[in-house]
Amino acid sequence: MAADGQVTLGDTVVKHGARKLRRLSDGNVVAGFAGTTADAQALFSKFEAKLQEFSGNLERAAVELAKDWRTDRALRRLDALLLVANKKHILLLSGNGDLIEPDDGVLAIGSGGPFALAAARALIANTSLSAAEVAQQAMKIAAEICVYTNDRILMEEL
Repeated sequence: MAADGQVTLGDTVVKHGARKLRRLSDGNVVAGFAGTTADAQALFSKFEAKLQEFSGNLERAAVELAKDWRTDRALRRLDALLLVANKKHILLLSGNGDLIEPDDGVLAIGSGGPFALAAARALIANTSLSAAEVAQQAMKIAAEICVYTNDRILMEEL
């Protein structure tokens, strides 16, 4: 999983080196976010608690967080998206109750997400790069196109 480090308020860059990725569940799960930082931190904590509750079962923890996020009054107001992954699955969670596992194993979120997703799919189809190399290159391409994405890329590999 890869993430840039840019944080913006409106059209102003206020931070270049944010850490938008976290290892959870004794390092067996990687989670990344897009959206409001404080909301994402709250969601990381909630998701980590769900992982503990369900003994590291990514799918079950994600389903339970998605249900809570959609139905809980306080959580419902949180403005962020989460990507969570282990060695077998990658999932997107949203406050609308979305829980999506892609057909091709590739997901992207955030303002540069559509650019990174298109780049990753093209790289997978036309190169023999590793998953980590695809993620890195896709983020570099997104950073060249999207003004809300920078090239200070953080990687977490399982």
